[in-house]
Amino acid sequence: MILSFIAAAVLVVGAPLAASAVDEPPGATDSAGTGDDALGYTPRTPQQPTLAGTTVAPSCSADAPWIEYSVLLVDPQNLSSGHTATLVLSDGTHSTTLTLGTVTAGVPLTGRVLWPGASVGADGRGNGWPGWTYAGGQWTASDDNFGWTRGAITATVEVNPSLAVALSYPPSSPACRTAPAEIRAAAAGAALPATGGDIALAAGVGVAGAGLIAMGGALVVRRRRS
Repeated sequence: MILSFIAAAVLVVGAPLAASAVDEPPGATDSAGTGDDALGYTPRTPQQPTLAGTTVAPSCSADAPWIEYSVLLVDPQNLSSGHTATLVLSDGTHSTTLTLGTVTAGVPLTGRVLWPGASVGADGRGNGWPGWTYAGGQWTASDDNFGWTRGAITATVEVNPSLAVALSYPPSSPACRTAPAEIRAAAAGAALPATGGDIALAAGVGVAGAGLIAMGGALVVRRRRS
C-alpha cells in the first residue's frame, strides 16, 4: 500500500519535468514571446551569382573586326547552374550566339572572337567583312553575311546569370579597316567618280582653250598678210 502511494507521487511530480525537457522546434515562440532571433539565430539569405566585372568591347586588328571579352563569374555559394559563357547578339529580328568558353567562379575568362561574318586569311589579315559579298571581281553591300550586326544591336553575356553589355561594330580607321579596301578609299574621297559639275568645268576649260588657240591662229595669219 505504501509502495503504491510513493510510486504514484513520483509519476505526478516527474510528468512536468519530462514535458519541460522536450526541445522546441526551430522558429517556435516561447512563453515569453521570443523566437529564434532572441536566441541568436538569423536565417541565411543565399547570395545569388552575378557577372559583375564582366566587360565586352569591339576592336580592329590587321584589318579584321574582333570582339574582346573578359567574363567574371561571382558565385561564392556555387549556385550557378552553368559554366559555359556565350555572347548573344540581336537586332530584334535576327540573333546569333557566340561561344566564349568555360568559366570558373572567381577566375576571369578572357579572349577574343571574330565579329560574325568576318574572316581572315592565312596571313592573319582580314579578307571578309559582315554585310559585304565579293562576286565578279568587286565587293557589294548586302544584308547577308550578318550585315545586320553593323547596325543597332543588343549584346548579352549569358552563363546563368546573364548581363547586358554595350557593343557596336568597330569603324574603319587609317590604321585598320573593317570594310573592303576600295570602299574605305571611296569613303575617304580617294576615288570619287566625276560629277556633272566636274564635266561641265572640264568642257568649259576645253572650249576656252580652243577659243584661245583659234585667236592665236588668226593673229598669225593677219601678221603674215601684212
